[in-house]
Amino acid sequence: MKKTAAVGLSGGVDSAVAALLLREQGYDVFGITLRLKPADASDSDISDAQAVADRLGIRLIVCDKRSEFEKSVISDFVNAYARGLTPSPCVGCNQLIKFGLMADTAFEQGADFLATGHYAEIERNSNGGCTLKRAQSAKDQSYFLCRLSEKQLSKTLFPLGALSKNEVRSVAERYALPVAHKHDSQEVCFIPDNDYARFVEERLGTPVPNGNFLNSSGEVVGTHSGIIRYTIGQRKGLGAFGEPMYVTKIDAAANTVTIGKNDELFTNDITIQNISTVSGKPLPEALRCEVKIRCAAKPAPAVITPLPDRRAKIVFDLPQRAAAPGQTAAIYSGDTVLGGGEIE
Repeated sequence: MKKTAAVGLSGGVDSAVAALLLREQGYDVFGITLRLKPADASDSDISDAQAVADRLGIRLIVCDKRSEFEKSVISDFVNAYARGLTPSPCVGCNQLIKFGLMADTAFEQGADFLATGHYAEIERNSNGGCTLKRAQSAKDQSYFLCRLSEKQLSKTLFPLGALSKNEVRSVAERYALPVAHKHDSQEVCFIPDNDYARFVEERLGTPVPNGNFLNSSGEVVGTHSGIIRYTIGQRKGLGAFGEPMYVTKIDAAANTVTIGKNDELFTNDITIQNISTVSGKPLPEALRCEVKIRCAAKPAPAVITPLPDRRAKIVFDLPQRAAAPGQTAAIYSGDTVLGGGEIE
């Protein structure tokens, strides 16, 4: 009997090819598109998703999840910046929205699996368990999926896991998919102009006040333009100090931004909180692993030691640059994703 796969169609080329490949593999396929942004910002993507569905001859369900997205992703994003943090909204969106609410809709509509256009792989074991693996291509997106559980993964398909982006484009062109040449989005989806500060201030309903720049000795050396405009490791927009300076600390309570030299950005250890694991089991003591402290970072060898209250200390073999509080730290063992936590 044929299995049914619901594909999260975003309006982009990756999800379109995912749907195509599953149809070619013999699945009964239908699409789901989430309306997460205001109508004028979502309509073009929804139109593209419908065009893909029409080309493939599959039905498309459009679900309005703006209220839930606002509560669980956008509000957390705004509050994090207001507290001097640098959030990872895509990680939370995957866990709660795409593989949460969208998956619920998929299964209510009779799907056996939810599929997306993410570049990652799922390894299924003979005992019915599964693990999340990095994609072998440079497009690997496993970092953004590190909060998913084994239960979620057991009903998930990633058809693009073994492909490169160029191969995906080629498939789209060969089958004349209408989004074959659509550019990838480079920004957070709900901030298309990439102006985080403007977005956060609009949501807070008030301008974020200026404050003091401090040097490493705690001396006032200038005036910053509001803590939401800075992140750890930032160099641009600080002003002239006679030599390159970088943001090394943000103190929301004191409304200060500390700046220093590049070598002050390196640390041997970090602490993470709100840890979740793919297996659902606690991390073992003194675990040798690799950790990515941001999506573009390389996995760095480290030892992780669990602490109470879903926290852990990570000690790196080599110092890491610009670990930003609020960012996700994804934990790996080789190509296997073990889980992730939030940098304190």
